[in-house]
Amino acid sequence: MTLATRFVSAALSLGFAGLLSLGACTSAPAVEPASASSLTAPSGFTPEGIAALEAAMANEVTLGHVKGIATRLVQHGEIVSDMQAGVRRVEDSAPIAEDTIYRIYSMSKPITGVALLMLYEEGAFTLDDPVTKFVPEFTNLKVMTGVDDAGAPLLTDPDHIPTMREVMTHTAGFAYGLFGDDVANSMFRDQAIMQSPDLDTFIDKVADVPLLFQPGTKWSYSASVDVQGYVIQRISGMRFGEFLDTRLLSPLGMTDTGFYVPADDLDRFSDAFGYVPDKPELGLVKYDRPTVQFRKETIGMESGGGGLVGTMDDYTRFCQMLLNGGELDGVRILKPETVDLMRTNMLPDGAKLFSDGAQQNLKTDGLGFGLNVGLVLDPEASEMAQGAGSYFWGGAAGTWFWIDPENDLFFIGMIQRFSWNGPEVDFRRNSASLVYDALAE
Repeated sequence: MTLATRFVSAALSLGFAGLLSLGACTSAPAVEPASASSLTAPSGFTPEGIAALEAAMANEVTLGHVKGIATRLVQHGEIVSDMQAGVRRVEDSAPIAEDTIYRIYSMSKPITGVALLMLYEEGAFTLDDPVTKFVPEFTNLKVMTGVDDAGAPLLTDPDHIPTMREVMTHTAGFAYGLFGDDVANSMFRDQAIMQSPDLDTFIDKVADVPLLFQPGTKWSYSASVDVQGYVIQRISGMRFGEFLDTRLLSPLGMTDTGFYVPADDLDRFSDAFGYVPDKPELGLVKYDRPTVQFRKETIGMESGGGGLVGTMDDYTRFCQMLLNGGELDGVRILKPETVDLMRTNMLPDGAKLFSDGAQQNLKTDGLGFGLNVGLVLDPEASEMAQGAGSYFWGGAAGTWFWIDPENDLFFIGMIQRFSWNGPEVDFRRNSASLVYDALAE
């Protein structure tokens, strides 16, 4: 079962009545990229290697793994590869285009983390502050130690209140409801906590859910980034979305990133796709529940953990800002030392990741975790091609990115594919192998 299985919230328990069959794609002819790079910019990559990368990514459409895909490789501030293939909408076969809007889901998390670090730089909190300094509703948090014979949780006091560092590293002990049949994760699902109408309601509900473990002892993918959105509200006195737009998105020129797609831009919004249970022969089909529509009227709380939509251009600007050490086009978002802090490993001894935002059960040797981003600490141990010190994350609809300071590059992949009930495809690993194979010696 993948992360996406539960991330699209109540839609998964409502069944697939809203799916439109598109048929299998295994016999489709080879797909050529609709748009591809010409390698006119100075590049440390071979033309043959870039051609192989773009052909392989476009071939994911031919294989039926995606309906549409866009990838972008940037090195030294120059676009080296820019590829689009397939369709964003099945009704009229509208192609993937440069301005297509995607659900980025958990790729929202690094954006929220940067927003919170802006307040950190202003001295609003330290990483060792207890979260209750800003979320007093968490004063009476308990830790789950097991269940009794009736299945009720056995609870104890935390040995300390979760710190801001632990909230920013998924080590505070919060559940998520995306996986696990324990009491805490079941409460998240039963109470539809991630579908709360606003962040105040979300916090009130989370306050009654026990922590999965003593804070700071383990890593568990969690709702903690949505807690961070609430902290931003409390510190700034602004609605979370207003803070994001005013302080981060607008200054960076990320004009298409937000919590819903405006009516005038719906033509650019990609369909979402998934697989019908027990009917693999149908291949990918359109998924059209309200939870994936991102209309203003369908959005509840502003989810810093998974609520944003955006374009390739917008996420490019975000990645380039980070790769530049916190600045882009004369706009300073973070100090270089804060970006370095963000990509510093903070995992407790013995703790390992089990997700990258898009898939579970990773090979996690050699990986670490900083402030809202995964880290490649040892490329050989992790069997990842990225350079040491690279940082990354992904989203439930399959989007992925990584930033590699060692090689002064980043890569972004945009698809809209919920993988549950379908074949697992490791887009990040596959694309990374091709990117670094193409890197000239």
